[in-house]
Amino acid sequence: MAFQLDVVGKSFGPRVHRYSERDVILYALGAGATIDELDLLYEGRGPKVLPSYSVVPAYTPLHESLLALGGNMLTLVHGAQRFEIHRPIPPSGTLSTTATVEALYDKGKGALAVIATKTVDENHQPVFDTEWQIFYRGEGGFGGPRGPDAKAYAPPEGKAPDEHVEMATQPTQALLYRLGSFDMNPIHADPAIATRVGFPKPILHGLCTFAHAGRAAMRALCQGDPERLVSFEGRFSKPVFPGDSIATDFWRVGSGEAYFTSSVNREAVITLGRVTYRA
Repeated sequence: MAFQLDVVGKSFGPRVHRYSERDVILYALGAGATIDELDLLYEGRGPKVLPSYSVVPAYTPLHESLLALGGNMLTLVHGAQRFEIHRPIPPSGTLSTTATVEALYDKGKGALAVIATKTVDENHQPVFDTEWQIFYRGEGGFGGPRGPDAKAYAPPEGKAPDEHVEMATQPTQALLYRLGSFDMNPIHADPAIATRVGFPKPILHGLCTFAHAGRAAMRALCQGDPERLVSFEGRFSKPVFPGDSIATDFWRVGSGEAYFTSSVNREAVITLGRVTYRA
């Protein structure tokens, strides 16, 4: 299916997301939270909500906007992700999200769609924004603008990281994450389907890897407090498998700002990472 270029600039939604404390706790378990992060897992201590939960209410209008944009959905690869939190995410309630197709870039061998979402609470107050960069393999050459280069959030050359955090994932991590995130793509659960598309076994959701890196930022920079994390972004560079250990290195580059890279066995899985936080 050809791209529908007139969809660029259009918005979809608002779409309503109703959720409970149980939902955010299940999401936290899927994102790898452990007994040492009880504030995320127990209603007697909140629960506090992981900032990366911001992707969950955005999922429905995002999918709607991608369907309207067209292109071959089988070629999609999640290229990069960003969120910005305006106020702590409530542990339960009703949120409304609108998605806008900000751009469609012609990268030659592929195409890059940029989808932005805005989420508000029941009083129409902003809660968080997200940005999704979705790459279509082999779908370039349609004559659109090439778009800007990636933002240069590379770690300072030759400088050792200021913080290093290792986080293990469980063999069942993708099976848990799909329940809390509503991303039920069988590539994360069914070995036969994963093999059919070229993987030796089911892969971890990129957004689960992203959530682990976000938890690492909370631990390294925010004393474990999710409400101190303001914005978080990174580019996906390689798939992760359930059971892998994810190492995230942070370089402070200013007050309340750091760059980061996440890796598995010293091979980068998230690059050009940037986090801002309340120092």
